[in-house]
Amino acid sequence: MLVIAGTVTIDPARREEAMTAAVVMMEETRREPGNLAYVFSGDFESEAVVHIFEHWESQEALDAHFAAPHMAKFQKTLAGLGLQDMSVQKFQVSGVGPLF
Repeated sequence: MLVIAGTVTIDPARREEAMTAAVVMMEETRREPGNLAYVFSGDFESEAVVHIFEHWESQEALDAHFAAPHMAKFQKTLAGLGLQDMSVQKFQVSGVGPLF
């Protein structure tokens, strides 16, 4: 099981355009085999920051995601949104349970 988490910093003037593209990307990705969760969320303190959270069954599912046509389209769109910074990490999870 894999968890992807991070942040992307964009031109805040392009936030609405970024959110529109993110909704399409979330809808397409959530239909992919092996995807358990896929969320972009805006930061409450900064109009420029978007948080990323993904949950995948396997590396193979994640690899297929990176090869998907909607990923290529989204990356091209993101590049045009004044991408300023990107910090995203992959976590390999060996176990999971309730917080409380």
